[in-house]
Amino acid sequence: MTNASIFVQQLINGLSLGSIYALIALGYTMVYGIVKLINFAHGDVMMVGAYAGYFVLCAVGTTPLGMTLAFLAAMVMCGLLSLVIERLAYRPLRNAPRLNSLITAIAVELILQNVMRVLPFVGPDPRQFPTMATKMFNVGIVSFSNIQLIVIVLSAVLMVVLNYIVNYTKTGKAMRAVSYDLGAASLMGISVNRIIAITFVIGSVLAGAGGVLYATAYPQIDPVMGYIPGLKAFVAAVLGGIGSIPGAMLGGIILGIAETMTKAYVSSQYADAISYMILIVILLVKPTGILGKKTHVKV
Repeated sequence: MTNASIFVQQLINGLSLGSIYALIALGYTMVYGIVKLINFAHGDVMMVGAYAGYFVLCAVGTTPLGMTLAFLAAMVMCGLLSLVIERLAYRPLRNAPRLNSLITAIAVELILQNVMRVLPFVGPDPRQFPTMATKMFNVGIVSFSNIQLIVIVLSAVLMVVLNYIVNYTKTGKAMRAVSYDLGAASLMGISVNRIIAITFVIGSVLAGAGGVLYATAYPQIDPVMGYIPGLKAFVAAVLGGIGSIPGAMLGGIILGIAETMTKAYVSSQYADAISYMILIVILLVKPTGILGKKTHVKV
């Protein structure tokens, strides 16, 4: 392979990984944009989605129907879980100091991990995630697998659907209103609690899909598997501009490509460090992130 073909090949690998980061990052940025909360349990919601997909694939098999059902099960499971978390853990603390909500988010993360550890049908041991047979496709100087194609295409479709919901639906308009001014939106007749719950559900549905995609690309799951992807997705959200949906998408892609290129041309040992260094440099140059906007705080 020539240097050019290796570069393009790694670019595709990075785009595949970055698409997963972007999907998970969207949940972080949507929740922060609405209620100014960093939901650190989001990565573990993704983990629950991966397990939901795992049990469906074990029962049905890695057929196209099985994969479709796995995605649906993961998305529904994560959506319902987010409703429970938002109602029991976050809503009572909505008017409390932000530190309280942050500590609660970390507590929810630990609870999800340890509950999955003690469940008899899950347990603490890693499991091999069922995946479909890998098929390679050659296009010009590069080749890509069917799994990479599914990851990139499905991620792009979900991002387009999210963009449509936020920008062209009545619910999306209400979400933008609540994000801009929660109090004024409430006075205008918008059900703030319902909109916040919907935001949690949408973000968690994307995380569920991201969990199945991540487990398909890296086929091993365990109760703490959501920690690192969740942390990377949070970095991607901050890199793109926390609270900005296009920023989360861009941040995820940049982070995935940077990580893959570092592994290919430098060393896999430095992949995480390079990712965080890029974040630090961007924030030093533009503290709000690439597509973030300055906010004015009322006093």
